[in-house]
Amino acid sequence: MILQNDFKRQWEDVEERVLDAVRRVGASGWFILGREVEAFETALARFWGVSHAVGIGNGLDALEIGLRCLGLQPGDKVLTTPLSAFATTLAIVRAGGLPLFVDVDDLGGINLQQCREALEKDRSIRFLLPVHLYGFALPMRELARLKADFGLSVIEDCAQSIGASSAGIMTGTVGQAAATSFYPTKNLGAMGDGGALLTNDPTVAKTARALRNYGQMDHYVHAALGLNSRLDELQAAIMRDAFLPNLANWTEARRRTAGKYLAQIRNPAIQVLAPLAAMNPAWHLFPVMARENSREHLRRHLEAHGIMTAVHYPRLVCDQTALESTSWVTLREPVNARKFASSELSLPVHPFLTDDEVDSVIEACNAWNP
Repeated sequence: MILQNDFKRQWEDVEERVLDAVRRVGASGWFILGREVEAFETALARFWGVSHAVGIGNGLDALEIGLRCLGLQPGDKVLTTPLSAFATTLAIVRAGGLPLFVDVDDLGGINLQQCREALEKDRSIRFLLPVHLYGFALPMRELARLKADFGLSVIEDCAQSIGASSAGIMTGTVGQAAATSFYPTKNLGAMGDGGALLTNDPTVAKTARALRNYGQMDHYVHAALGLNSRLDELQAAIMRDAFLPNLANWTEARRRTAGKYLAQIRNPAIQVLAPLAAMNPAWHLFPVMARENSREHLRRHLEAHGIMTAVHYPRLVCDQTALESTSWVTLREPVNARKFASSELSLPVHPFLTDDEVDSVIEACNAWNP
């Protein structure tokens, strides 16, 4: 089976470095918020091109902490997308915000023009939480203009977009803060869970470091009601030693595979989502759109050819039962988002695919007859 992610092949690539990191942490006798986390934060900030990275327990908490660092108050309105992992909206709700949903564009990212229209109608909206979905960077210059024109507080959800850019601008560098996830399937994943907050603002970084650790500004001095959400020493050491040094090469491997898919999948019943010329995607996923009402047929066809696929995402956030217990608003009918929910299918694009496996995916896609 050609897998969506192949962690066994990844292990073959990183085993010795991982074991060396484990030995070092074990021998140190220090397992929480020590030198390994500090060293990884420094390395991650340097890679991302920002001043500060703060290790968090997971991506959801990183988003919540980011919103709180930017001053979100109970009831504050937050523009966001209905097409994302549920954690994006859950972070808003947990921080006390009111999610406002608009539709997505043709690549699945939040529709920034609809955001602008919403902001022109309602000047009380002060927060924007966009998602760089699938590893596609949103139009970063447009995002920057939106932030400047309306004085927005922006926290970018970069869980799927580490290393992606648009017009030469990296995701996570326009907003006052950005959050990422180190869930194992991510381009930079841990061998467990983890996340980080990225920022150029030293005050945001200082507040985030307190909020991740019970709200402590000093030992046993609690200035805020924080979380218990700390990236641990072991995961930090593993990522710094074994995964982060490989990230650039792994991303290039994803881009080579995506390039072959873009050039060679030629089935009129499969719409390949081609990035805009200014974009340099990280290709966390490779999404395609199946002809209307035929996604499951395509999925079964590919499975019969030994190819694992996935759907991102089959149900919109605004349709989730969990939101029935809280308040939220749909500002625009999510027409495009519903098309993604009913038609999107993700092909394997992980960095350990062989040339023969990539060719097999292309051949199977081209041979499909709905």
